[in-house]
Amino acid sequence: MKRLRTLESLLVFSCLLLTGFEAGAWDYEGHRVVNQLALASLPSTFPAFVRTPEAAERIAFLAGEADRWRNTTSLPLQHCNEPQHYIDLEELELYGLKPESLPIFQYDFVAQLALVRQAHPESFHAVEGPNKAHVRDLVGLLPWAIAENYGKLKSGFSYFKAFQEGGGTPEEIANAQANIIYIMGVMGHYVGDAAQPLHTTIHHHGWVGDNPHNYPTNKSFHAWIDGGFFRKIHGANVNALQAKLRSARVVAPVDHAAQPDEIFQAFVAFIVEQHKLVEPLYQLEKDHKLSGEKDGSEEGRAFLENQLLKGGQMLGDIWFSAWQQAPEDHYLVEQLAKRKNPVPK
Repeated sequence: MKRLRTLESLLVFSCLLLTGFEAGAWDYEGHRVVNQLALASLPSTFPAFVRTPEAAERIAFLAGEADRWRNTTSLPLQHCNEPQHYIDLEELELYGLKPESLPIFQYDFVAQLALVRQAHPESFHAVEGPNKAHVRDLVGLLPWAIAENYGKLKSGFSYFKAFQEGGGTPEEIANAQANIIYIMGVMGHYVGDAAQPLHTTIHHHGWVGDNPHNYPTNKSFHAWIDGGFFRKIHGANVNALQAKLRSARVVAPVDHAAQPDEIFQAFVAFIVEQHKLVEPLYQLEKDHKLSGEKDGSEEGRAFLENQLLKGGQMLGDIWFSAWQQAPEDHYLVEQLAKRKNPVPK
């Protein structure tokens, strides 16, 4: 009984660690661009049903779905959804963790954080202000959100192939395709978040703490990067970005099926690379190269458009990898075979 009470306390406390700030990464238009670039990167061999005008629009529309969930008044949904949009890498050091040593299992990570907080409460500040949904502590679950959706997409392709090749009905095949389109669209949001450097850092709404370089501290900086800048310059040049795309390729080594730790570390590595751009982004703002004015903003525009491009390229690679490395759904294959050849009663 004592062990159960301890575990219950640990799980409740762990939930408090998975909370975050309330802001999007890229506005809806930017997230659409990421998903559209990913679609443009897919080779002609990729399943054609995702290329129909209706499917392409659905995938682009779903790029904004995860932010729509943030507009809800449902506290449980806010609580579950918010931490999936970011990870503040600087915070890992407080827990004795490094990006390359993060566990692939989300709840193992949660438990590690809780244990450290229980052992060293003096190292962590109390939450200030309203916190009804418990979304104010800064940790984040972004790489696990991407990994979870990658797993769902592989599953979708597995049962789609089984239905398609094993005698599934037209309705079953159509539903499997619809599920794949949904997962592709929704997961694009999180990869788009990962390409926005401010979603990898504690400096998400202006520079905080020691500031020897006098970087901007205004809290509106995040919203400006997400969409204000692009609105002022009338949007990103999507055609020019598409011209820079390469064909999608598998994220993990091509000579074997990716192991869970390999694909997860690939997602973490992508986030770490974007984190390296936090200070260059702040320097651009400090140098007035993100004003959106016609003269003097080309460097800022190139920087932010390149982040959209990297997000789209990575997303296309993830979609392609899920399709290429989806395992056979043995159970469904067996069930479909029994449907074709029922055992006589």
